[in-house]
Amino acid sequence: MVRTFAAIDVGSFELEMGIYEISDKNGVRAIDHVKHMIALGRDTFSDGKISYQMVEETCRVLQDFARIMEGYRVSDYRAYATTAMREAKNSQIVLEQIRVRTGIHVRVISNSEQRFISYKAVALKDAEFQKTIQKGTAIVDVGFGSVQISLFDKDALVSTQNMPLGVLKLRAALSQVSASTHLEQELVRELVDNELVTFRKMYLKDRNIRNLIAVGDPILNLYYKMHANRRGERLTREQFDEMYQWLLGKSRNQLEEALDINGEYASLMFPTAAIFHRVLEMTGAENIWVPGIRMGDGIAAEYAEEKKLIKFNHSFSNDIIAASRNMAKRYKCHMPHVQAVETAALKVFDSLKKFHGMKSRERLLLQIAADLHPCGKFVTMRGATECAYNIIMSTEIIGLSHVDREIVANVVKYHIVDFRYNEVELQNSPSRDSRLEGTAGLILTIAKLTAILRLANSMDRSHADKLADCRIAVRGNQLVITTEYEGDVTLERLSIEEKGDFFEEIFGVRPVLKQKKRV
Repeated sequence: MVRTFAAIDVGSFELEMGIYEISDKNGVRAIDHVKHMIALGRDTFSDGKISYQMVEETCRVLQDFARIMEGYRVSDYRAYATTAMREAKNSQIVLEQIRVRTGIHVRVISNSEQRFISYKAVALKDAEFQKTIQKGTAIVDVGFGSVQISLFDKDALVSTQNMPLGVLKLRAALSQVSASTHLEQELVRELVDNELVTFRKMYLKDRNIRNLIAVGDPILNLYYKMHANRRGERLTREQFDEMYQWLLGKSRNQLEEALDINGEYASLMFPTAAIFHRVLEMTGAENIWVPGIRMGDGIAAEYAEEKKLIKFNHSFSNDIIAASRNMAKRYKCHMPHVQAVETAALKVFDSLKKFHGMKSRERLLLQIAADLHPCGKFVTMRGATECAYNIIMSTEIIGLSHVDREIVANVVKYHIVDFRYNEVELQNSPSRDSRLEGTAGLILTIAKLTAILRLANSMDRSHADKLADCRIAVRGNQLVITTEYEGDVTLERLSIEEKGDFFEEIFGVRPVLKQKKRV
């Protein structure tokens, strides 16, 4: 079966649409690509909201996209908006105007979702991707609004951080000063270094980065204009330095003429190159891979994976968990206890499948909550769960939406304190998440996962992993936890009994610990 799919990217600098054929046999294949330059980011980053004129132009272009989709008989589409729409004060009004006037439903995605989607597009180039990340690698995703740097080592995601370093934001900063070309270049370097120095101190200590994967429309535009006749997608550090030095001596007008581009694109060339140049110097990477992917490629890959039309060899869920565990280590969590609670939580979740009605995504969120449940103690031992809530809500975890992060933060917050349904903090609308039916559905999901995490934490009350060998099964109206541990489990038993009321309230079964003596 072949599906025709459209991926729409409402970006900070361009509106883009890719048309794809997706099938079991051939995977994801791009068949058309259209784009329209529109500076939504200029409005947002300078005025804080998108102007009426920009809304008019956006709707007109998206109407054209809708007609193209009809021409290709597209069976499904997804439209995502990123930094400019995410940070605009009037984004809800703009999105409603787009829906009413074009029929296209645009979803604003979080930064972590946006970068994760780009990451999946890179992973579509399976053999090349797997080969590259075996040795120290940084994926540097430079967008118009921000920069994401994700570090890999031996096929595992080590950490990922976002910085407000987008090329449009750099250009907006420069527009506030009147300076010569040389002084502008110095200012760009200083602005870039201001953000990257902190990243280097925190995340690059003792790390050997050999490869850099360059992602994002700015680098794609730069690469294709500077290397139009070049075969392959790889550059050495020396080749990139040559390109950078050539850019250093050019004004905007000179770049327009030399590269045959308009002034908007020309003004972004040096900020783009400057970011990558400093990252190369900071990491010491010797090789650059420009995989040539766009946001639309990632949207199509995400859709194809969800519809089970393709299967990645790389485990993205493992990357999300790795990022969560590294976050737990950063906040000095006691990792043996974290691992024990995570294992227990997943055992309880799996034993209750007929009772909770949740799916693999909620299982993943439970696993993340188990990994991060003690992180607030880094700040204070009293009121630690409130601190943990604030830490999680302030930290973007790659691959998680705003709503996902809100679920995790609330589960961690209430795993010790009393759960009050009418006091659960909800900052983001769950209506955009098809898995949840409004606010009531979100609160119920939080309550279910909280009950499981409470029980799992009780199962390692002594922090000695006494119930590591336990078996869990529902028998009648009880969730029976059976262990053959020969020592004392009084702490665990008392704690499980204490947490039993809330667990029974949520699932209708009561947890009971049974200790079998070995013969």
